Formats: sequence, structure tokens, C-alpha cells
Amino acid sequence: LDKLRQRRDGAIKPAQKPEWAHGLIGESQPMQKVFAAIRKASATSATVLITGESGSGKELVARAIHYSSARASAPFVPVNCGGIPESLLESELFGYVKGAFTGAHESRAGFFQTADGGTIFLDEIAETSVAMQVKLLRVLQDKEVRMVGDSRARKVDVRIIAATNKDLQSLIQSRVFREELYYRINVVTIDVPPLRARVGDVPLLVRHFAEKFAGELGKPVPRLSEKAMEAMQSYAWPGNARELENAIQRIVVMSDEQIIEVPDLPSFARFSALRTTGVNRTLAEVEADHIRNVLANAGGNKTHAAEILGIDRKTLRKKIEQYRLDL
Repeated sequence: LDKLRQRRDGAIKPAQKPEWAHGLIGESQPMQKVFAAIRKASATSATVLITGESGSGKELVARAIHYSSARASAPFVPVNCGGIPESLLESELFGYVKGAFTGAHESRAGFFQTADGGTIFLDEIAETSVAMQVKLLRVLQDKEVRMVGDSRARKVDVRIIAATNKDLQSLIQSRVFREELYYRINVVTIDVPPLRARVGDVPLLVRHFAEKFAGELGKPVPRLSEKAMEAMQSYAWPGNARELENAIQRIVVMSDEQIIEVPDLPSFARFSALRTTGVNRTLAEVEADHIRNVLANAGGNKTHAAEILGIDRKTLRKKIEQYRLDL
């Protein structure tokens, strides 16, 4: 549409911003590597494994691969494997025939049949049981699915893109993820960097989300002051771009100011603005800062944070009280 408008204006002007793929925003070197990997993956029909932390944009990467590929006109079917009960996952993925079980009053196609000719995105694939992994492995090997209650298999032409925020190698060692399936889905790997590894993209994302939510609310687009932006960039963002999006939505909804200052930020970002950096800090300040970051990355889970810090939960609680860490 931009190109059509430019033609009407008399000439096609060069793009004013870098190539951003289907909602993925970034100019940093880590994101340039992701964009390059997307271009290579979309040129083939190879199975892709996308790794990265929760909220980092793994589904956006999968969509970018699909809609940049020759399968773009066919369906893209996202499936959250961790959000479907194990007892229902097989019938949801492969479908079922009439009479296969109580309540199956008619035959119903599964996600694989729905995605025929296109792409199925298996998010949180590490959450599937070993028994389901065997069935998925068969689909990858034979390119066919067997509906629940059916005696014959049906051919499907589906590209599989899987994603996980867990270390599959360690799950293989623990015998909760099948090694054969890992090698089948790990033909092409794309690792999505966490937001803290590309802090230079934070201003771009802030502007994008601010424009999005201000437009939805019919409000002027707010702008963060220099100090406020520095605070947003110095925060660790354990929830990644999803957490940043929620934070900007809260700011746009709650603030009526055109310029957002540090006091207008959520409490976690205000704390990052108060921290000092460099070597001119006391040991207590460094310890408090480290505990705060570990707790943030552990999602506030004190038991998990204590394990990372190598102390017991009681000691951690005392330090939280000692340093008055607002969580």
C-alpha cells in the first residue's frame, strides 16, 4: 500500500526504515541475524526449530517464515501444545472419525488436515508427552496422519515449525524428550534473542507499541523523556517484548501526559532508573542489584531465585527485607 501511494505521488521513494518481517521489529545485530535466518528458512520447506525465552517473539518468527515462503497463500495454523490437555491433544492435532469415542457424533478434521498445503506451528513442543512425540515423529517421517478411530492413514502436505523456551538437550538427557524427534525438528534452528540482548531495539519497540495503543484509544502518541527511555533500556525485561508491550499499554492507558517521565513508569522500570553503574558502588548495592535482577528473571519465584543465588529461601527473605526490595 505504501508503494501504491508513492506511485500516486509520482515516484517510489526508498524505505525510511529497515526491513521488518511481519511484526518483528529491530535494527540490532542480533535481529539482523534473525531476519537473515528467516529469509533462508522461507526459501525451503525444511522443518524449523525456533528457540528463545517466553515473550521473545517466536510465533512472529514462525509467521514471518510462512508468509515469506511459497506456502504463504495456504493456512498458517498455530497450536499451543502446552495449552491443550494431553487427553485431547491427539484428537485436536489429527482429528477423529464419527464414533471414535463418546461424544464423537461426527467426523472432524484436526489441525494437521486444516494446515494441509501450509504450515503448522507447534509452540511449546517440549510440553508434549513421550507418547505424543512418537506420533509426531511418525508424521514427520511418513507425511501422513491417522485420525483417532480411523483404520487408515491420510497423506498431508504440511510444513512443521516447532518452538520451545526449554533446553531440549537437557530434556533428552532426562528422557522426557525423544532424541529422534529432536533431530527431525532441528533441521534449521533460529534462536530468538532476549530483549536484554538487544537493548538498542527498545526505543523502536516503545514507539511501535505507543503508536499502536494510542491509536486504539484515540489519544495522542506519548513520548518518553531521555531519562525514562534510559530506564526502560536498563531494565532486564525477563518477559521480553511481551512484557514491554504490556508496560507501554499501561502507560498509554493511565497517563494523560504527552511526555512520559521516570515517575510515570511502572515501578520495576523506576528502580532501574535509580541504579548507579560502574565500579563506584558498595558491595551492598551490587548484592541488592543482583538479587533484584535474579528475582525479576525468575518471575518473582523466591524458591527458584534462592536456588540460582545458592542460598536458602529464609536467607533470601531476610535480604529482601534488608535491602527493602519492592517486588
